[in-house]
Amino acid sequence: MSSESRIIAGNREGAEVYTGEDLCKQKSRELLEEICLPKGLLPLDDLVEVGYNRSTGFVWLKQKKMRQHKFQRIGRNVSYDTEVTAFVEKHRMRKVTGVKSKELLIWITISDIYIDDPSSGKIAFGNSTTGISRSFPVSAFDLDEGNNSSST
Repeated sequence: MSSESRIIAGNREGAEVYTGEDLCKQKSRELLEEICLPKGLLPLDDLVEVGYNRSTGFVWLKQKKMRQHKFQRIGRNVSYDTEVTAFVEKHRMRKVTGVKSKELLIWITISDIYIDDPSSGKIAFGNSTTGISRSFPVSAFDLDEGNNSSST
């Protein structure tokens, strides 16, 4: 069992758990809207389970297979593993697992996603190990963006 699976198991009690692709996609978008992050931030397909433990803020999304997505407006490739987890609060996802961004020739693990100042129109992605973060326009993660992705 992966460490993410153990964390999910520990947070299942008292959590809202949803299954089925359409319902999971709807719930993942509702969650992003609830925490004031762009609804296109997690463009996951073939979702099999979404869970949210409101008391701990822990969220998990399980999909059938790993997915890569290119955010066209910023020219960035992002990889989403079969399990994506995070602790969420308004304008922030922290301790994120299962998300990587390609920078030059290497994949960088994303551990924090946040909007410090909503009026700035910027969203930041950080790696807590390296302390490196990058900011992009929030609009680059809107749902109306073209669907250019591949599952691997």
